[in-house]
Amino acid sequence: MSGLAAFLKARDFLLAHREDPDTATRDFRWPDLPGFNWAVDYFDALAAGEERTALRIVAEDGAETSLSFLELSVRSNQVANYLRLLGIRRGDRILLMLGNVVPLWETMLAALKLGAVVIPSTTLLGRDDLIDRLTRGRVSAVVASVEVVDKFTQVAFEATRVVVGGSARGWVPFEDAYEASDDFVTDGRTTSADPYLLYFTSGTTAQAKLVLHTAHSYPVGHLSTMYWLGLRPGDVHFNISSPGWAKHAWSSFFAPWNAGATVFVHAVRRFQAAQTLGVIVRHRVTSLCAPPTVWRLLVQEDLAAWPVKLTSAVSAGEPLNAQVIDTVQRAWDIDVRDGYGQTETTAQIGNAPGQPLTPGSMGRALPGYRIVLLDHQSRETAEGEIAIELRPWPTGLMVGYEDDPRRTGEVTAGGFYRTGDVARRDGAGTFTFIGRADDVFKSADYRVSPFELESALITHPAVAEAAVVPSPDAVRLAVPKAFIVLAEGWEPTAESALAIFRHIREHVSPFKRIRRVEFSTLPKTISGKIRRSELRHQESARFENGLPPRVPGEFWEEDFPDLRGG
Repeated sequence: MSGLAAFLKARDFLLAHREDPDTATRDFRWPDLPGFNWAVDYFDALAAGEERTALRIVAEDGAETSLSFLELSVRSNQVANYLRLLGIRRGDRILLMLGNVVPLWETMLAALKLGAVVIPSTTLLGRDDLIDRLTRGRVSAVVASVEVVDKFTQVAFEATRVVVGGSARGWVPFEDAYEASDDFVTDGRTTSADPYLLYFTSGTTAQAKLVLHTAHSYPVGHLSTMYWLGLRPGDVHFNISSPGWAKHAWSSFFAPWNAGATVFVHAVRRFQAAQTLGVIVRHRVTSLCAPPTVWRLLVQEDLAAWPVKLTSAVSAGEPLNAQVIDTVQRAWDIDVRDGYGQTETTAQIGNAPGQPLTPGSMGRALPGYRIVLLDHQSRETAEGEIAIELRPWPTGLMVGYEDDPRRTGEVTAGGFYRTGDVARRDGAGTFTFIGRADDVFKSADYRVSPFELESALITHPAVAEAAVVPSPDAVRLAVPKAFIVLAEGWEPTAESALAIFRHIREHVSPFKRIRRVEFSTLPKTISGKIRRSELRHQESARFENGLPPRVPGEFWEEDFPDLRGG
């Protein structure tokens, strides 16, 4: 069986069992694909004579750009030939720093055809992060938008420089690629071990890790993501995500095109819920993927007033709270299905179409993954660290951390890939997220999940965002403290704190309730994830260094007489 035939057989099996997750998970096998190049063997074959829209980008002013599968196939051939003329060869590293513009998709396809390695990078990178990528990534070429080329004048590096959307001294114009031949011939055989994507993780606790994926692990591995999303040929899939991060490749590139669906993009500088809802309605979007932050903003609108055509909705990035799921269900009669994965993997756990939804859970193991929970002694348990069985090695898992074989060995020791995240599993095999292994802490003798408390907090109208960390306590060792960003209209007063303390008492058990509140901003990574490690360190340092235990804007339970005694 040819590589294309094997890939299509695996894909079509999942499409045929879209709403039969038990059969799909039990019987799916990753295809064996020697010599398979997803961009050449699959995408180009799909695109032959295909005038259906592959990519539609709607700009902030409403202007639209649409390209068919055939047009993208031709353009990516031209870009591949152009990059080859510029000296880019198999194995060379291309730093890609583009927004949601067509050349991003063209370059991703072209690099895979060439056998080059792409380092996706957000346009928000600062000088230090940029230097880190250029040096540790061993970059041979840069493809960047004209708006960000000035960033590169701050650093010294030798590389081919290609500018998109304008001109710049020392840079060659990307648009010249459209004059190149559209007849592309590969210069060798693609193997499952060939490197293709190098991601710098967002680094919530330490220096960014270099996650290396192959020409198969993301293109083919995202069959599991396609299944979780519930995509079908002809769907219009809108993923609200910024380029440069793994989620963009997940849901704005590989998974939709694995299904033959249209990738839809709303290219705006700042998210506005009402504007986004209008775009979803006008462009008849059928599938929506968004992070919890976006869903929480969407449900502040009157969703029932927007006649959407959505047949599928999912959330990823961090676990979604049950209240949001309920609000969307009542308004649109669809479930927002949570899912779980990492930069290191494709979607590994999710609430698949047709699967009974357990509110607050992230679903079951997805096709191609065998998931267990492990304790500190690597024994299976009902609550523990999420781990993937490595016999056989799942296609969607990374090769490893490129510059850190020690760390790679640690996370894959004993026949399991350990994610660093903690979950609980029920008798039906459904997983519920608890938190990062290094986020869960003890208060007195009880284990406390920050996510559980944060989920309760954001159901109060005063709370826009929240992060919970342990705060040192002489009696309980540590107590839960919440750093809170207030919603519009609320002030950082004792009255607001009292309202939140009362709310928490109604929603969580006494042994794990929040005892301290501080109204503050939240430190975040460049990808928008909360740096809880920074908040934990901040709390412990204050007590270790003998600093005042309180700061302005902080309130403790004992400040309020009517809360005493609990």
